[in-house]
Amino acid sequence: MEKQTDKLGLIAGNGSFPFLLLDAARARGLHVVVAAIKEETDPEMDVRAASDSGMEVHWMSLGELSRLIETFQKAHVRNAVMAGQVRHKQIFSAIRPDWRLAKLLMNLRTRNTDMLLGAIAKVLSDEGIELISSTAYLEPMLAKSGVLTQRAPNEVERNDIAYGLTVARGIAGFDLGQTVVIAAGACVAVEAMEGTDATIARAGALMESVEEESSTLARSLTVVKVAKPKQDLRFDVPVVGVPTIRAMAAAGATCLAIEAGRTLLFDEASMLREADAAGIAVVGEAKPAMV
Repeated sequence: MEKQTDKLGLIAGNGSFPFLLLDAARARGLHVVVAAIKEETDPEMDVRAASDSGMEVHWMSLGELSRLIETFQKAHVRNAVMAGQVRHKQIFSAIRPDWRLAKLLMNLRTRNTDMLLGAIAKVLSDEGIELISSTAYLEPMLAKSGVLTQRAPNEVERNDIAYGLTVARGIAGFDLGQTVVIAAGACVAVEAMEGTDATIARAGALMESVEEESSTLARSLTVVKVAKPKQDLRFDVPVVGVPTIRAMAAAGATCLAIEAGRTLLFDEASMLREADAAGIAVVGEAKPAMV
């Protein structure tokens, strides 16, 4: 883990991730300076700040890179962490960049999230603000290897996991997405900008239409989610939780495979309880040796 200071900058996206990281940092006695993204961060962040003198919240739009830097510098923040998803379509369509971010975007060779966030990290570092791993305070939440639910994957699901891992690692290497949905050895859906839950829903809809055309065809869906081959743990770490399981249950998916040690499980007990109730198998797969 990176050397700690008495202050931590938190660049907060959507979902529960920023709150989990905030709790972990506060438990270690750190004062947390939150850069809350207007387009993404839950307004609950203000409620938390009102009851916790050990944190402060500064709201800013997604494109205000200069303001982000000035906020952290004024607060004497030296280490910062990104937590919570920023939707890909927000980054590349809804964004209104300030002069600093506009210059950065113009110089990007490829407009994908890895390239953009890596460039932002470099700008922050040049300004004396180091981005650290988003798992730095949440290591106990990383998925373990092996079957995590009461039910283990059956033979068909195991075969789909093996195929899905090959496909998912391939597309993740191109920063296209980190999730694929497989049925009986066929790739039904590949994640793009819409996110994991929307990908699962799309796969469920596709399979429903196929099964309507063929009454003899009934295939369960296996969801495979991986980290990128050279995953930068400072941002875009794979995350699954209760919403993932609910999306799977709604789509008729029966198995979830994730990469052990490189995927965060949010509210693991509740997630696995819902998976067991729905008959969904969840398994942590070891990362490949070449990673």
